[in-house]
Amino acid sequence: MVNINGLEFRIWNQRRSKLAAAILNGLDVFPFQIDSIILYLGASSGTTPSHISDIASGGLIYCVEFSPRMMRNLVDLSELRSNMIPILDDATKPLNYIYLMEKVDIIYSDVAQPKQTELFIDNMRLFLKKDGLGILMLKSRSINVTKKPSEVFLEEESKLNANGFHVLEKIDLEPYEKDHMCFVCEFGF
Repeated sequence: MVNINGLEFRIWNQRRSKLAAAILNGLDVFPFQIDSIILYLGASSGTTPSHISDIASGGLIYCVEFSPRMMRNLVDLSELRSNMIPILDDATKPLNYIYLMEKVDIIYSDVAQPKQTELFIDNMRLFLKKDGLGILMLKSRSINVTKKPSEVFLEEESKLNANGFHVLEKIDLEPYEKDHMCFVCEFGF
C-alpha cells in the first residue's frame, strides 16, 4: 500500500501480474468493469485476481486453481474479498465445476501447460456470454521448448482461429515476462 495525499493505493507489480505487464505494454482492450462476472483460470495465490477484484468490485470472480498449496492462500484472500470465489479444480476439466458456474463476461486464463489454448477454448465455449471476451496469457516454453516462441504463438493463434475465435489484440509481455504473449479474443458464436 502507498499513501498519497491521505488516499491509499495498492501497488500493481508488472513482474508479478501478467495483466499489469500487458497494460504497461499497451493493452487497448480492457473489458473489466465494476459489475463484470469473470472466470479466472490459474488463479494461483490470487495476486492478479485481487487487483481484478478491486476493479470489478460489484461483480464476481470465479477463481479456479489446481494446486492445494496455492488454494490455501487463495481461500485466505477470498475471505477478505467477498467477490472472489475460490474453486479447487483442474481447468482442463471444466465439466467438474460447471454446476458452480454461471455465464461470464470475461474468461482470463493464465495456466502454464502444454494444452493452454485447448483448455481456454473449452472454458470459453462452456461459460462465456455471447458478447464476452477472453484473455489468454500464453507461455511458449510451457507449450514447446524446442520451438521459437514466435512459432509457438503463431501455432496457438491458428488454433484459436480454427475454433472460431477472433483475436482482437496481441501483446508481447517482454521485458516483464520472457516468452509470454497476451491474446485478447472474442468467440464468433
